[in-house]
Amino acid sequence: MCGIAGLIHKGKSSDIGQELTSMLQALKHRGPDSTGFALYGHPQDNQYVMRFKVAEQEDIKKGFEIHHQMHERKAAVNDRMVEMGAKINGEQQATEYAHRYIFTFDGDLRRLADYIEDIEGAEILSLGHALELIKDLGDANRVSSQYGLGDFEGTHAIGHTRMATESDVDIRSAHPYWAYPFNDVAVVHNGQLTNYWNNRRALERRGHRFMSNCDSELIAVYLADYMDRDGDLEESMQRSISELDGVFTYVVATQDKLGMAKDVMAAKPMVLYESDDLIALASEEVAIRSIFPHEIDTYDPYEGEVRVWQS
Repeated sequence: MCGIAGLIHKGKSSDIGQELTSMLQALKHRGPDSTGFALYGHPQDNQYVMRFKVAEQEDIKKGFEIHHQMHERKAAVNDRMVEMGAKINGEQQATEYAHRYIFTFDGDLRRLADYIEDIEGAEILSLGHALELIKDLGDANRVSSQYGLGDFEGTHAIGHTRMATESDVDIRSAHPYWAYPFNDVAVVHNGQLTNYWNNRRALERRGHRFMSNCDSELIAVYLADYMDRDGDLEESMQRSISELDGVFTYVVATQDKLGMAKDVMAAKPMVLYESDDLIALASEEVAIRSIFPHEIDTYDPYEGEVRVWQS
């Protein structure tokens, strides 16, 4: 089931946190277990934003010991960032277990990310110049309110509402997924890949790590890996249509682009609205209509279609 959505404003900023919240809340019936946002703000030179967690939501019910562990894990993240030469310029504690850091760093970002994730219980949700990835249990309104996303301004965003079918209801299993360790690449996806393990093993042999068994994470890393080897976004998406087997519709975002792809069977729904300055797409038209006070014309992309838009 699940629901996916995305929007991109051409040449301007908007209240995308509020807009995407409305779209995802309209898709709540497709996935009430968890909600995820990948929001793209305004990057600054040599400055990074990192979202990470030091526990799962359910862990905080376990008493004093887990609270002590969360404190120790966060302290270890701070120590390792300083050790690697990163300067933390600002921090925000979104929840007891989820944190947001703004920092400057001119070293090897992958080494830094690997060193942080070597801390038991710590997981980076996103790391980049523009991307901020937020996901948690509950519907869009709950997660958006919990993390203060209503005031988030940016150019584009993608999101996901999840109905758990084959894995746990926890943050780790929630979507979107960041393409670790690549800057600003995130994916949401509806469908299933039948050649997941073959592709995952090939990417692992190339040195990539996976935090879940979710095929959405594989799509993110697959696209980022290809782009890292001198391919552009659209080229990598066209390649995915022939190399990823199964039924799928996915939406991908980078620092300045939004892309959509459907497999050749086109079994998973997608509705698209496009104007001169805004593109909005979702699993159902009701999500797009949630951000428009007037009548709009939408259409369904064709089978095997790939589209890319620039902010």
